[in-house]
Amino acid sequence: MTENAPRQSCCGHAGDAAEPLELLQSAPAAGSEEMAECPVMAGTTVHKATAVSKGLYRDFEGTRYYLCCAGCGPRFDADPNKYATAASA
Repeated sequence: MTENAPRQSCCGHAGDAAEPLELLQSAPAAGSEEMAECPVMAGTTVHKATAVSKGLYRDFEGTRYYLCCAGCGPRFDADPNKYATAASA
């Protein structure tokens, strides 16, 4: 992928950093305590309350991880340690 090519998420969303995702609509500013980063799609910001309301989160070893879309759930479930480690790095 070239630097200027649109990025594509695990769910097929295309665009710069997968911003068109539904969880970004009407979300608070990035850096807010209400926001998190999807551990599967690094760089994708997620509104925590919206993710919870849609079931797009996973609890692993005492930490809650918020997912940007339904496609990230199975990926996280397949190797939670991989994504938990990446999220804490």
